[in-house]
Amino acid sequence: MKADDNALIRMFRVSKHYASKPALINITLDIFRNEFVFFSGPSGAGKSTLLKILYLGENITEGQVLIDGMNLARIPLNRAHVLRRKIGIIFQDYKLIPGKTVYQNIALVLEAKGLSQRFVQKKVHSVLRTVGMEDRKKSFPLSLSGGEQQKIAIARAMVGEPKIILADEPTGSLDVDAAENVYGLLTAYHERGATILFATHDKDLIRNTKHRVIFLNHGRIQS
Repeated sequence: MKADDNALIRMFRVSKHYASKPALINITLDIFRNEFVFFSGPSGAGKSTLLKILYLGENITEGQVLIDGMNLARIPLNRAHVLRRKIGIIFQDYKLIPGKTVYQNIALVLEAKGLSQRFVQKKVHSVLRTVGMEDRKKSFPLSLSGGEQQKIAIARAMVGEPKIILADEPTGSLDVDAAENVYGLLTAYHERGATILFATHDKDLIRNTKHRVIFLNHGRIQS
């Protein structure tokens, strides 16, 4: 597969099977720098599997994937962190650590890089202001509403200033207002230059969007 200077993510004839069951079938796709792309389709269409492949949460069965020129099949385990630092991940079920405060959940991302506490404090406070949650920094996740927890998950994904955000059904369990708030935060981050991949089955979010929408069904790109 030849390099494309404009494509940040390239997938060529990618398939993923679980035992004998196909989850993705022959996916060929380019995602461009600073693009906002929705992946839509019913449950089981392959949206989550596609995102998992991109952050090395799953290995592909066939095909090739390049992210920012890095061939995922050739990244040794001890270099996987180089790729993951380019990516922020937002899950539908938040995946916050319940025994740590809001501040601690976000700070972990930067502390893992060995950054100074002074820098960590500055960055965490800044990103909490961005999502409107600075006053909850000492709270524990289970004391927050679903919408508030998702804002913290977004802050955690953004704090390292990744080039790419992978959002896996981030509004799936939220009410309409909270879902629109999440979409607004990701749109603002996209406007700062990031590439956003947003998996959703929420038809209201994509009905009037100006962004590209890729429909998956039974593991295939339908349109």
